[in-house]
Amino acid sequence: MSIPMIPFDAGEKLLDWIGLTDALAAGHSLPKAEIGDTFLYRGKDTVLSRAAWIDGLGLAVKTATIFPGNPANGSPMVNGGLNLYDDADGTLAAIVDFHLVTKWKTAGDSLLAARRLARPDSRKITIIGAGNQGRALHAAYAAAFPQAEFTVWNRTRANADAMARELPELSVSDDLETAVRQADIITSATMSTDPLIKGAWLRAGQHVDLIGAYRPDMREVDDEALKKCRVFVDSFETTVDHIGEISIPLEKGVITPAHLIADYYDLEKFTRAPDDITLFKNGGGAHLDLMTSRYILDRWTAPA
Repeated sequence: MSIPMIPFDAGEKLLDWIGLTDALAAGHSLPKAEIGDTFLYRGKDTVLSRAAWIDGLGLAVKTATIFPGNPANGSPMVNGGLNLYDDADGTLAAIVDFHLVTKWKTAGDSLLAARRLARPDSRKITIIGAGNQGRALHAAYAAAFPQAEFTVWNRTRANADAMARELPELSVSDDLETAVRQADIITSATMSTDPLIKGAWLRAGQHVDLIGAYRPDMREVDDEALKKCRVFVDSFETTVDHIGEISIPLEKGVITPAHLIADYYDLEKFTRAPDDITLFKNGGGAHLDLMTSRYILDRWTAPA
């Protein structure tokens, strides 16, 4: 029996964002994932290897290399590979394009939270960061909030303009504070180590979605924002100790562990009152790569 090798373009044609978030929710009803993460650093370069095993779903091993200097040389910043293994006998079940899994896992992870934590009547969405992930977030949020108007802000205006040319319905903002204040949903995917989003800018009813920080020295919001918000994460195991967004304020005593309301293994706690400000930290653990790649394989092998 041949092992499926699922490429980006052919695989993506079979997927939909709402279906993926439903699959992620279903995956968290299974026994809790066993997760192993390894981080290696060389200056600003990172090698991140993530493995997950969910009883009844299977195993996945994903390795990502993140080299921030690559774009200046015409190469992608993030590269890697993913192998999916059978739960019953551990044999290789599929090789799935790394960028396909990463795109859909990352944006789908955030969308699952937003479908529960953002106000259903949200109409203004601000995307912070005009990279590939910003484009994926636009696609994901547009699927769940089809009436929403989108604004993008990026440190380099030319990159935001390029994104807007690809997505004509997108407007560009030069003023981050105004873009945050006017939004019902703020979704941020940057490489920032200094907080960009200020708690003073946030108002009742908003939802804040944080994707970018993945290292111990990275943050996208300040202390005041964390204190004002009801905070949720995708996984306590992969966000609390590894990522500065949560670990730094915990170490400083700005917040306590009790401030973190729930992760996806308590999805029933992902609720809001109309005037709450909710905040979700997307850590993107290997169990989510496993759930996403399993969803992709299921769609690949489904009858036409």
